[in-house]
Amino acid sequence: MEKKCVNEKKCGNCKYLHMTYKEQLKKKEEFVKHELEKCPELKGHFKPIIGMENPWNYRNKVTAVFDRDRKGNPISGVYQEGTHRVIPVEKCLIEDELADKIIGTIRGMLRSFKIKVYDEDTGYGLLRYVLVRRGFATGEVMVVLVTASPIFPSKRNFTNALLKAHPEITTVVQNVNNRTDSLILGDKQQVLFGKGYIEDILCGCRFRISPASFYQINPVQTEKLYSKAVELAELSGKETVIDAYCGIGTIGLIASKHAKNVISVELNPDAVRDAIVNAKVNGIKNVRFYKADAGRFLTQMAEEGAKADVLLMDPPRNGSSEEFLRSAALLGPGKIVYISCNPVSLGRDLGVLKKLGYRAEECWMVDMFPWVGHVESVIIMQNCGLKGK
Repeated sequence: MEKKCVNEKKCGNCKYLHMTYKEQLKKKEEFVKHELEKCPELKGHFKPIIGMENPWNYRNKVTAVFDRDRKGNPISGVYQEGTHRVIPVEKCLIEDELADKIIGTIRGMLRSFKIKVYDEDTGYGLLRYVLVRRGFATGEVMVVLVTASPIFPSKRNFTNALLKAHPEITTVVQNVNNRTDSLILGDKQQVLFGKGYIEDILCGCRFRISPASFYQINPVQTEKLYSKAVELAELSGKETVIDAYCGIGTIGLIASKHAKNVISVELNPDAVRDAIVNAKVNGIKNVRFYKADAGRFLTQMAEEGAKADVLLMDPPRNGSSEEFLRSAALLGPGKIVYISCNPVSLGRDLGVLKKLGYRAEECWMVDMFPWVGHVESVIIMQNCGLKGK
């Protein structure tokens, strides 16, 4: 059954709400195939897209921006597409329902605690954003209050009132962001209640998630995505695996159960710290984590004559650099498993890898973001002879 959103035309996020879910999946399949036309070897090797049984309220991470309406009342929601005008949101069809309720509670508490919302134009006010993250398997809930100043009047009473309204909350963090750019989280934070992080379970592994940690927002589909990636790697327990862009270590730790050892690389220091903790929590000892730029790290490995059997890569939306791909090829992995959230950059990178001697053999698509225009793909590539030396 399709649903209606009152903010559909204002928000601009869910571009496929006018379609049935079946039509949407078909459109995403066609998009991926079109962008990967430069890899004719994939023709006939596209697998049907993996959709969701229930494609609603799947986002386990919800961010609300706070502002005031014309009467001065606090509102919370999302920026209208292409603007900094806040569209009030009470309920969202793709956001976690509990997260929406918690944000509504916080908005309702502001007046009684005399807390002003932040004004971008004047720089006056305290509360800028609220970030809610929920562990799908554990049920743990984190609330991050992003403020413009570290001075938070009555923060203990405010936190206690929030916990009384929502005893499901397991940790509350104040994050301070006094910058003028578009980044949501600042560098300083203080734990107001609980551990300062939550945990979740994915593919049998337990993961620690801090406020700034990258963790896929759709856990149901992430399990399908990562399970398929590890399956395509066909690990026998003897391989050295490189997990590039490893984040908090998710896919590398999942793959480690089937490999001899895993080398995981990530530039974000907070993510690396979480990844190391995640390995300890899961009792995994055959993974090493390095804080480094993935491209430079692989270049150094290649210069030192190191080799790898399998490369797992899950780069950001703009894909990888040619330096990274050349360095990856010089390590000579027999297989490259490329996870992509952007078919455009994926098509470009596959073209580079093809020139370096890698052949794309199979493409699986996973709908991680129902009703939104994005789609994830997993490509398995085989080494047909290195040409990039």
